[in-house]
This record gives sequence, structure tokens and C-alpha cells, in this order.
Amino acid sequence: MNKVAIIPARGGSKRIKQKNIKFFCGKEIIAWSIEAAIESRCFDRIIVSTDDEKIARVAKKYGVDAPFKRPAALSDDFSTTSDVVAHSIEWLTANEIEPNLVCCIYATAPFIEPKDILNGLNLLMKKQCDYVFPVTNYPFPIQRAVMIEENGNVKMFDPENYLIRSQDLIPSFHDAGQFYWGTAESWTYQKSIFSNSKSFPLILPSYRVQDIDNLDDWKRAEILYKALNSKK
Repeated sequence: MNKVAIIPARGGSKRIKQKNIKFFCGKEIIAWSIEAAIESRCFDRIIVSTDDEKIARVAKKYGVDAPFKRPAALSDDFSTTSDVVAHSIEWLTANEIEPNLVCCIYATAPFIEPKDILNGLNLLMKKQCDYVFPVTNYPFPIQRAVMIEENGNVKMFDPENYLIRSQDLIPSFHDAGQFYWGTAESWTYQKSIFSNSKSFPLILPSYRVQDIDNLDDWKRAEILYKALNSKK
């Protein structure tokens, strides 16, 4: 059974220039994902899907290949992760190896740990499901969320939960934005990850999760990473 890691990393990031190879705590941020994939010892093949020569060179620097140039049609702001992974599976099947289980690992996931990748694989195989992906809990009950209206007034999204004790509200979780294990078939047919009765969560502690979309996120992530690793 062939297990493949695919790391999508396009060059045209808008909010953070060259985001996927910007230095994060001493090395290009994509390096953290590459090294975690290698150290997990899960994979028969690890590749980076990119349209950018600089990113391809960095990938090779850390010991993995970018064996093809991603088509421009899959490198714009509207291309989905599923589109990119499905294309990579198609290329691998035609040229190198037929994947059975595929892990999409985001390039900007410096908190990813090899043990989590391995635990995700074990859960996928145990459950015989379509996907497994890490999640973490929201720090505050989403049922108590408020919106600010155009006139500046505050309004609850779910007013019926106003009098319910927070400890009695159903816990809620969000995607950790690190990796997604799936069967090659699920990726190829682009089955839904989040609205799928055959997707299972791998729960991570919230202190090891930080989405990085803008420079504020980046700074927060570096501070958190340094704090977590200060005694290592």
C-alpha cells in the first residue's frame, strides 16, 4: 500500500509575500512540514506541488522533490486544495507510483509533529474512512458569538443560548490547518472533507495550533513557537 505526502505550495501568495518560503524561527517555513513528513517515516514518496522555481529549490534543499511544475490553472486564488491534490495523484499515477493513501500537508504548518501524522494514518486505517484531519477546540463557546451590525449595535448569532450556562453548551472544534489524510479515491473524486460521515477528527491541544493568514498571525505563531521550544 503506497503512502504519499503532497505539500501544496504556490508562489503567488498575496497577504504575505513568498509566504511558503519566508523564514520562520530560523528556516523557511515549508521546511517544518517537509521535516515532519520525513521524520514520521510514514511515506513511500514525499513531493511538493508548486508553480514556483524558488519553492522547488527549497524543497530539494530539504530532501524532497518538486517533480513537476503545477499548471497555472491550479495556481490562482480560486484553486482548491482538493484540485491540487487530485492533480498530483494523477501525475504520480501516470509517472511514478500509484498512491493508495495520501496526506496533504500544508506548507505553513510549523507546529506539525511527526507523531500526529502517524496517529492520523493509524486512525485512517483503523476506521477505514475517507479522511482524517486534526482539529482543536474553540477557546470560547461559539454559541455565544456576537455580530456588530451596520449601525454599530451588537447582536447575538444565537440569542436562544443567552441563558444557557457555558459548560452546558456543546463543545465546538475547528480545522487545525495542518494536514489531511485521505484515500486516493476520496481525493480523486474530491469527496467533501468537512461534511462527510466518513471523516474523523484527530484532536490536538489548542496551544499547538495557529493558522497563519496574515503578518499578525505570523508574529503570534513565532512567539508561541519560541515559548513552546524555549526549554528544548
